Amino acid sequence: MKNKEVKKLSIDELKNKSALLKKDLFNLRFKKVNGQLEDTAKVSELKKSIAKMLTQLNIKK
Repeated sequence: MKNKEVKKLSIDELKNKSALLKKDLFNLRFKKVNGQLEDTAKVSELKKSIAKMLTQLNIKK
């Protein structure tokens, strides 16, 4: 997600999105270990998106 999109989200939306992304990251880690993950760059993208959302959440609080 882009920073502009993240800034527009409300606190509840940020919490929900970050929870969903954390679940996706958890599943991708298992796929990576099992060798089923083809696009390994997706893991780092998810980590960055989670960090953006958590940063914006802390700013809004």
